[in-house]
Amino acid sequence: MSEKNREGKRTARERLAMEREKQKAQERRRRTLIVASAVVGVLGLAAVVGVIAANSGGKDEKESAGPVVVPKGANGEDGLAIPVGKESAKSTLAIWEDFRCPACAQFESMYRQTIHELVGKGQLKVEYHLATIIDGNMGGTGSVRAANAAACAQDAGKFTPYHDVLFQNQPPEADDAFAKNGKLLELADKVDGLKTPKFEKCVNDGEHDSWVARSNEAFQKGGFRGTPTVQLDGKDIFGDQKNPLTPAKLKQLVEANAQ
Repeated sequence: MSEKNREGKRTARERLAMEREKQKAQERRRRTLIVASAVVGVLGLAAVVGVIAANSGGKDEKESAGPVVVPKGANGEDGLAIPVGKESAKSTLAIWEDFRCPACAQFESMYRQTIHELVGKGQLKVEYHLATIIDGNMGGTGSVRAANAAACAQDAGKFTPYHDVLFQNQPPEADDAFAKNGKLLELADKVDGLKTPKFEKCVNDGEHDSWVARSNEAFQKGGFRGTPTVQLDGKDIFGDQKNPLTPAKLKQLVEANAQ
């Protein structure tokens, strides 16, 4: 091998090493470590699970002032779960999400249709728990504002379609676009019958901000690895690299329990 070729390979290795160190530094600064991926369907799509530092999300403590207004129909301990589906369903899927979380948007994109199908058949009920960890990691208030707006949509009986619209229109993680109530109200136009004066007031007044803060506090105290955390009947089914979840597998588990 010529000296020129050796030098070229050495330079390439150095560039690669520098890039890896740069990526590691970025990960440390953000305190986010990607630890799991689930291969999904025949297209080989991947779902990424983010691990978030337990002490993130300090902004919620400021938001927690004032009375806690529980969204209409919320249940579970302290009314922190937003239920979707028939109570008689034999399987319960608990999902912890952050509307700014890219891995949550990926999860929703891959599993939304299957979840809606199983809920529609009366075989599955879903309990949504809202977290705001990206605000703590990246700065901003978009997670809180979007969660409050989603809680306002729950009051109006429109949680599911608005929840889906938020994830379908999620900005890049570093873009705090959801911090603007105007953006959240603009997206509400995509849900029939949602954008009413009552909904607008709820969003602009931050009516459920303290509830959102309490929900995030419960998430942090729960010892979960990050968002999304997905549990089927109390068992974590999403973060296992050795046995990755797929929409087909989720459907199989729920349908087997329904028999």
